[in-house]
Amino acid sequence: MILIVNKYLPGNRFKGMVLWPFLFVKNPELKNDEIFINHERIHMRQQQELLILFFYIWYYLEYLFRLAKSGNRMQAYRNISFEREAYDRETIDDYLKERKFWAFLHYL
Repeated sequence: MILIVNKYLPGNRFKGMVLWPFLFVKNPELKNDEIFINHERIHMRQQQELLILFFYIWYYLEYLFRLAKSGNRMQAYRNISFEREAYDRETIDDYLKERKFWAFLHYL
């Protein structure tokens, strides 16, 4: 993972974003936030499992589906299977060592 600090990232709703193999963060202090870094590492693994491009396609389509269902952008975002897994497991330090392949499917 290559961490890049850029306070000019678009959007105000997120602290950082993974675009494999890069992790872009707005605030340099996030480099020391273990829970945040673990959350983003989970997304890195998800991206690798779906050969990167398919992750982004799936993520976008699932977001649109969840948005159509709820009508709420934040609720749609939080209900994406990738986000549900990452938020649910971000506090478990060794999660990626024990994580099963395509574990995000459990969160669909």
